Amino acid sequence: MRCPFCGHDDTKVVDSRETKEGRAIRRRRECEKCSGRFSTYEEAETMGISVVKKDGRREEYDRKKIESGLRRALEKRPGSEEKTEKILEEIEYELHARREPDVSSKEIGNLVLEKLRAVDEVAYLRFVSVYKSFGSVKSFKKAIENLE
Repeated sequence: MRCPFCGHDDTKVVDSRETKEGRAIRRRRECEKCSGRFSTYEEAETMGISVVKKDGRREEYDRKKIESGLRRALEKRPGSEEKTEKILEEIEYELHARREPDVSSKEIGNLVLEKLRAVDEVAYLRFVSVYKSFGSVKSFKKAIENLE
């Protein structure tokens, strides 16, 4: 691994730790020449996933879209940053574990709902109200009753 500070080709690993619940490794490295320290992350490269929309169009999976919805749902909730990252990792792990190149947007939405419901009921209600496009208080009330 080339040193980002001086460009020297020889660096040594000082420390290695698992991250992302064992799905990645963080390596702390030190340059043999300038003694600069930096971290690298190693994780398995996975196949690309296509998202099949309601109208049949296909899009490349975009983590940022899910992250944006989660951030809005978890806004001003305790531990929102950690919850967002944990949910994203779990969803991506499940999507890749399927080993299928295509996944429907509905499946992804349902995964998000499932994860949010387990972690934060208020965030779940925020997300479901947008995701399901509630047109009345009655349908929103039904979602609340389903939580209980």
